[in-house]
Amino acid sequence: MTKENPASDQKKPAQNPLLQPFSTPFETPPFHLIRHEHYKPAFEAAIEQGRSEIEAIAEATITPDFDNTIGALSYAGDQLSKVSSIFYNVNHAETDATMQQIARDVSPMVTDFYNDILFNEKLFRRVEYVSENTDKEKLTPEQNMLLRKTYKSFVRNGANLPLKEKEQLREISRELSELSLKFNDNLLAETNNWTLHLTDEKDLAGLPPSAIDTAFQAAKDKNLEGWLITLHAPSFMPFMRYSDLRHLRERVFRAYTTRACKNDDHNNTKILTRIANLRLKRANLLGYKTHAQFVLEETMAKSPEKVNGFLQQLSDAALPIARNELAEVQQFAASLGFDDEIKPWDWAYYAEKLRKQRYDFDEELTRPYFRLEDVTTGIFDFTNKLWGLTYKVNSEIPVYHPDVKVYEVFDEKGEFLSLLYLDFFPREGKSSGAWMTSFREQYRREGVDYRPQISIVCNFSKPTDTRPSLLTFNEMTTFLHEFGHALHGMLSQVTYPDLSGTNVYRDFVELPSQILENWAVEKEFLDLFARHYETGAPIPGEMVEKIIKTRNFHAAYATVRQLSFGLNDMAWHSLTHPFEGDPETFEKEAMEPVRLFNPIPGTMMSASFSHIFAGGYAAGYYGYKWAEVLDADAFSVFKERGIFDRETAAAFRESILSKGGSEHPMELYIQFRGKEPAIDALLERDGLKPEISK
Repeated sequence: MTKENPASDQKKPAQNPLLQPFSTPFETPPFHLIRHEHYKPAFEAAIEQGRSEIEAIAEATITPDFDNTIGALSYAGDQLSKVSSIFYNVNHAETDATMQQIARDVSPMVTDFYNDILFNEKLFRRVEYVSENTDKEKLTPEQNMLLRKTYKSFVRNGANLPLKEKEQLREISRELSELSLKFNDNLLAETNNWTLHLTDEKDLAGLPPSAIDTAFQAAKDKNLEGWLITLHAPSFMPFMRYSDLRHLRERVFRAYTTRACKNDDHNNTKILTRIANLRLKRANLLGYKTHAQFVLEETMAKSPEKVNGFLQQLSDAALPIARNELAEVQQFAASLGFDDEIKPWDWAYYAEKLRKQRYDFDEELTRPYFRLEDVTTGIFDFTNKLWGLTYKVNSEIPVYHPDVKVYEVFDEKGEFLSLLYLDFFPREGKSSGAWMTSFREQYRREGVDYRPQISIVCNFSKPTDTRPSLLTFNEMTTFLHEFGHALHGMLSQVTYPDLSGTNVYRDFVELPSQILENWAVEKEFLDLFARHYETGAPIPGEMVEKIIKTRNFHAAYATVRQLSFGLNDMAWHSLTHPFEGDPETFEKEAMEPVRLFNPIPGTMMSASFSHIFAGGYAAGYYGYKWAEVLDADAFSVFKERGIFDRETAAAFRESILSKGGSEHPMELYIQFRGKEPAIDALLERDGLKPEISK
């Protein structure tokens, strides 16, 4: 018997599912087939394909025009976009050590790919030719916006710089990419690694049943007896608000506010300093004094001076009231026998007790009326009343985790509009917070309208053995907020992916999300779904009235807190010289103008400020308050005409939700509102107008 060639016994390597046509419903990511080992080869192949597409545009011999250069560029690299969206979304929602290492391996490759585009001299000259020789009046508003955005992206990334400085920019971009990943990995590790294990029932004093159930389930999941308090929001926030044990509140607070700034392997202080200095160096190379100046050039605000003036305007209105609110809580605590100074770990505890006394309202009492399944159905019904949207769960679509559900979304005519992934519960592989993202943007190409695949990711309390997932009023509002972002993506009707959905100016992107929060206090909206999960009784009108009355409870404090984050962001990105000092001291000085509590040594929020050091909000955190001006002003139209007025909703959809970044945001806003926004509506809504606050 002859021995066969050993090679004949080897199986042929399986095809990479990321590089094959997706034979799944709606061409969705085949998560059931994707393995860790598929990602890196997929990135390599997609980058190679993208380089060929870019080279074909740059080396073309025909005269450059909008379609063969600008339009072609917008579609180039589609395969890489597909692979990237899948990988990075999973890396945020269901990561592990292997995924994090893959991210460190592929991110420099992706950064180099995009740098190669921006530094491609032949390609830039074609783009420049189109910009200088095209009759703009013959282009659509969307084409004009894409042309402007494309040209500016080359210039703002160094296309006109000498070769030596281009290479410096390339290295900066590569290092920034690596550092932001490391920052986020450190923060996730610090959040996951700390727990407070309680075995004495007395240590649960003050905690509501929902928080105790969550802590019990967390311990059970770790095969521990007793209860486990974690730094994830569904555990951390109720503990700080309700625990009667001050020494434990302080312990949890210090753990949370020292994440990634301790002297250990997950310290982010050197990383954030390096990020700030690299951003400054890049800005200087591009001809800007600061990173903030560079960033804000392409926003509604346009300049650091405008942003700082805006923050000062809000500070002038809110800070005096916030100081009075703090003094009031201090006095109230004293009336209960508390004889110390209110510290940050005391604020939420005593503020909640004061709110309960003043309004006879405990937010925990809202949970039974906000069962997660009912809230989901209610938000679906809400969008149906405004825009005629309907939803149908599709269990055949692959998901990256069993918690995830996918819905088909249809418009008012019954035509397919989008897919919507919902991922609600915390787990060790998921980043904290809540966000909207997409696995595919909406765009049109060659007569085909590619509909989007949108995802909402949250960290709500998980169901336990004794009760379903019950949201607080604030968590329900968070869900509404993220659904506003989702609508921005799902209702998009543009041609080019670069302008689709939420691809808008950073200080405009929060308008669709924040305007939806306004419905949270409307009885007509709550009546759609808010029913007791056990009795089926609708949420009492008295409770809704209390929610409305408490809406502005300590609104000034909340505003000042946001302002402190905005000032910290602007300080880090207004540096004119490389930073060499102590980050903790720098942060405290940045926040000093709106400080309400004495600083706590050793704590620092910058080390966990992922919005600006691992996200897209650098020199843009003010955008949340900026967008509040927009949303308060825009919602006033609904209040005048009816919160379910279909005509107003249609106008908002047409002017804002469907347009993405296809036109300048101020022009879109004026199309809807008829005028530019004014800050008055926000100040009035938050009770910050002098005549209202007195």
